[in-house]
Amino acid sequence: MKKDLFIVALIILIFFVISFLTNILGPIIPDIIDSFTLSIGLAGFLPFSFFVAYAVMSIPSGLLVDRFKEKKVLLAAFFIAFLGAMIFAVIPSFGVALSSLFMIGVGMAMLQVVINPLLRTAGGEKHFAFNSVLGQLAFGAASFLSPMLYSYLVTNMHTDDTSFIISILNGLVPENLKWVSLYWVFAIIALVMVVVIFMVRFPTVELKEDEKVDVGGTLKELLANKTVLLYFFGIFCYVGTEQGVANWASKFLQDYHGENPATTGAMVISYFWGLLTIGCLLGLVLLKFFDSRKVLIFFTSGAILSLLLALFGSAAMAIVAFPLCGFFASVMWSIIFSLALNSLKEHHGTFSGILCTGIAGGAVVPLIVGGLAELLGLRFAMLFLLITLGYILSIGIWARPLVTNATVKSFKELFK
Repeated sequence: MKKDLFIVALIILIFFVISFLTNILGPIIPDIIDSFTLSIGLAGFLPFSFFVAYAVMSIPSGLLVDRFKEKKVLLAAFFIAFLGAMIFAVIPSFGVALSSLFMIGVGMAMLQVVINPLLRTAGGEKHFAFNSVLGQLAFGAASFLSPMLYSYLVTNMHTDDTSFIISILNGLVPENLKWVSLYWVFAIIALVMVVVIFMVRFPTVELKEDEKVDVGGTLKELLANKTVLLYFFGIFCYVGTEQGVANWASKFLQDYHGENPATTGAMVISYFWGLLTIGCLLGLVLLKFFDSRKVLIFFTSGAILSLLLALFGSAAMAIVAFPLCGFFASVMWSIIFSLALNSLKEHHGTFSGILCTGIAGGAVVPLIVGGLAELLGLRFAMLFLLITLGYILSIGIWARPLVTNATVKSFKELFK
């Protein structure tokens, strides 16, 4: 199959945009709490509203692609995200924020279902693994940059800065809600993506058998399978842990160490995602030399230690340890997902849909942490993440895949 490099580049851009819109919530939660005078418990409903969309839309999105094809689903996804961002930009209130984040989450869930089979078709099967890594790098780069954009906007708006973008946003955003400027940026980005995708001709995607989703007997059969449920909770715990740290770290630093969310908080979240991306690259190398279950145990142990240091250490230690949580979390998604698929002989498409529904852990776990914070304080509430990390650690012990990852014994063998 002839490669379509333009479509590959567009999909890499979509990876970037998904991450840019998804992972900004953590840095701005302290501002939302202050602006709307929210309790920590209520603030927990913000990530819940976004990530619960994955539980609602992951499997239905596969059915939409079957009926309407990739281009129409991509257009619908970005248009829904545009509407969600625009509504909140125009009417910034807590109630609107919940609806807005759900709409953006629906759009992102739809995109996640489309882009991997499309990337395989456009880039060719032989290059799919390489292109997938490029997509993850773009995803990580956007997560690293979006907190920096937030920091730039809130520190320069309604000041002496007369740059073009700042001047426009000054006229749209109230001085006491500078962070809302991000949603104007999101709305513009989503609208631009609608226009770009509308103008592009997409290749015909023929789904492999293991990429198809069956919501009939196959789904019921898998939901009754203990192995499927165990790995579903693995993905649930991973995303819950990732978002539990990313959404509450800045607020923790503000409450316990007096750090500014717009500067130090944003920097910490930026480095959290940056180190998560770097960890992915290191993980690719380690998986060539070690059994993935051993790598999972080692990295999860590092995440547990880093979390404890962040919660009970000094401000300087927390500023370093929270990003290290991202580094040690970097391999968890790919290892859990691969162990899961390698534990079943068939029905991988439907199984993948079930696993992606586990992304809803990003909705539930931060909500639980927020609720516990009302009773115990945020420091002890975040210890709940030890439960999710403990479950991930256990996967490295009880997992029995039918196929284990191929390893080499030397660097020479690696390059053969």
